Amino acid sequence: MPETIVINGKSIDRGEKVLTKLVISKLPSGTVIEIPVYVFRSVHDGPVVLLMAGMHGDEVNGTEIIRRMLSKKMLYPLKGTIIAVPVLNIYGFLNFSREMPDGKDVNRSFPGNREGSLASRMAYRFMKEVVPYVDFGIDFHTGGASRANYPQIRCLTDSMRNEELARAFAAPFIMNSPYRQGSLRKEASKLGKAILVYETGESLRFDEKGINIGIEGTCRLLHHLGMMANYTPAAEETVLCLKDVWVRAKNAGLWRTFVKIGELVKKNQHIGSITDPYGEMEVRLTAPATGYVVGINNMPVVNQGDALLHIAY
Repeated sequence: MPETIVINGKSIDRGEKVLTKLVISKLPSGTVIEIPVYVFRSVHDGPVVLLMAGMHGDEVNGTEIIRRMLSKKMLYPLKGTIIAVPVLNIYGFLNFSREMPDGKDVNRSFPGNREGSLASRMAYRFMKEVVPYVDFGIDFHTGGASRANYPQIRCLTDSMRNEELARAFAAPFIMNSPYRQGSLRKEASKLGKAILVYETGESLRFDEKGINIGIEGTCRLLHHLGMMANYTPAAEETVLCLKDVWVRAKNAGLWRTFVKIGELVKKNQHIGSITDPYGEMEVRLTAPATGYVVGINNMPVVNQGDALLHIAY
C-alpha cells in the first residue's frame, strides 16, 4: 500500500478519509460534471480495494449498495485502503441512460483516450487517476433493457485469485465470464488488478434481495482480506457455473415465462411460450440444458431473436 495516494491532484495519506471529485467535463449549459470519489485509508498496511457502481447510469442497485455502506460508515478499513465510487457515469445517471451523451458505452471504452469521445475521456481519466492504486475491486452492475439478473459474481475462473475472491464474496452464483473488449475488467487485468463484476436486478429498479446480498458479500470479501472484522455468512450455497446459454425468441409476439429467476430447470422442460396478440399462434419454448435461471427478460412484447432466459450450468 503506498504511503500517499494522489487523486485529482489531492494527496491522501494513511489514516485519512477524504472525498475528492474528478472533474470530467461540462454540460452544454456550463454545469460542471464531477465524479465523487471517496477514499478511506487505514494507518496499517494492506490492499487497496475499489468499490464502484454506475458505470451504466440506469443501473442503480450498485449505487444503492455503496450508498448504504457509506451511510452506515461500513467502509473504514482495519488495514489498507477502500476507494468507493457510487456513480461513475454521472451523465447516464442524470438521464436514466446506459450510455454517455455521445451514445458510447463507458465499459467498452477502456483504457480510453485523452483526446477521444466523451466516454473514452472518462475511461482514460479513471484509468490514470484511480486504477493504478487498486489491487482488487468490485464493479457493481444491473441487468439492462428489462432484463433482470439473479445475484451473481462474474469473473474469469481460470484465475485462481479471481475464483478465491469470488468464493469469499459468496454470491448465490459464480459465473465464468470471459473478458470483453474495452471493459474495465479486461484493461485492469493487464495491469495485474483483479476486478469482480457483481450483477443483480433490473435497471431503474431496486432489487432489495440483491442489494442486501451485495452488501453482505462485500463485507465477506473485505473480511477475507483482513480489512473488516464483522461479516454475515452467506444464506445460500454458492454454485459455480462454467457455461451458460441464452434462450432466444423464435418468433415475435407476447412472451410468457413459466419459471422463476434463480430456479433450477431441466433439459427440455417447458419454460415459456410466445403467442401472437390474437390467440391464433403459440410457440412453446424448452430449456436447452439443465441449469439455473440466472437472468430473465421481463418485457412482455418481444421480437424474433430477443434474449429471454439466461441459463447457467
